[in-house]
Amino acid sequence: MAHEVTAARVRQVIKESSLTQAQFAVKAGLDAPKMSKSLTGTRRFTSLELAQIAELGSVTVDWLLGAERQLPALAARAPGAASLEVMQVIDRARRLAQFRSDLAFLGYEQNVPELPRLPERRRLVDQGSYLANQALAYARAKGIEPHEVRDIADAIEDAFEIDVAILDLPDHFDGLAWSDPEAKLIVVAASEIPARQRFTLAHELEHILAGDDQALIIDENIDDPERKKHPSEMKANSFAASFLMPEDVIREAAAGGALTEESFAQLSVNLSVSPSSLAWRLHDLRIIDRRQHEIFRRITMARAADLVGSVGDLAEWIAVSSRSRVPGRLVRGTLDAYTEGKATIRPFANLIGADPSQIRLSIDEAGVPLP
Repeated sequence: MAHEVTAARVRQVIKESSLTQAQFAVKAGLDAPKMSKSLTGTRRFTSLELAQIAELGSVTVDWLLGAERQLPALAARAPGAASLEVMQVIDRARRLAQFRSDLAFLGYEQNVPELPRLPERRRLVDQGSYLANQALAYARAKGIEPHEVRDIADAIEDAFEIDVAILDLPDHFDGLAWSDPEAKLIVVAASEIPARQRFTLAHELEHILAGDDQALIIDENIDDPERKKHPSEMKANSFAASFLMPEDVIREAAAGGALTEESFAQLSVNLSVSPSSLAWRLHDLRIIDRRQHEIFRRITMARAADLVGSVGDLAEWIAVSSRSRVPGRLVRGTLDAYTEGKATIRPFANLIGADPSQIRLSIDEAGVPLP
């Protein structure tokens, strides 16, 4: 039955191309007799053949297979974004998810861990911090210490195999988490406020690892106290704080005595978090009192960097966080699929926004074997 659906859709693509079956086979780079056998049911299309047909016909492999994609669970942080702008962001995420779905069909699947979670009857903040500790243990087992990595997108991809994209998004749209059976994706905004971007990455990571099944959630203001009372947001914020500022690391850093403005600033810089977030975390762990919290939370990132002589590092971090980033694992996967003869060069070229013929020439010159 599934093969009949695929054959029917391939015939539809050929018909809409205004080419004969033989002409279509030649243009798609297929063997005409083999394609004829596949259309009559005596052989199956290979994954590469379907990729070539999909490319020429401007359709997806999923559509050729007759696979109706499930709507994803979505969670977003987008204060003040208009509905049209939100839909445009979702459409960009959908295209990235389609790349991942096509790779999964070719055998390049994500292996996102299912981590232990506390029962839902437990406090929301405890659920978030517990999941963060599980995530930290999982990352550390792979030799990754997230709190030591300033540009945490790579760490998330390497530890959890979740695709991470940093894009130019509408003003005040912080991020989005996409989760469907074949694609797990985090999209955050390129930003000149790197600590906020980093917190958002950790926040969206929780939504995926926790399996949050939410419709699109838009935060009118991510700092709005009412918004923070939403159950999923409470868990995600608790997770992000514990993930980026691990309790064992915090307590070790504070073991040398009372924190001064300089030692506090150094800890903020070392952890790549905002002073205000660190002040809340220290107060929550009862390492500092309310008076110290009030003092420390007023320190700006620029002031903290100046106190420890790292203004240049802060400027570099701002420059990095302001740039777009295509998911690294997705880039590697599409290139692997091409070099291993399972896909054409076009998905890789489309993903990085390059001309396919130029990319093919560059790969050829680099000595990468061509299929």
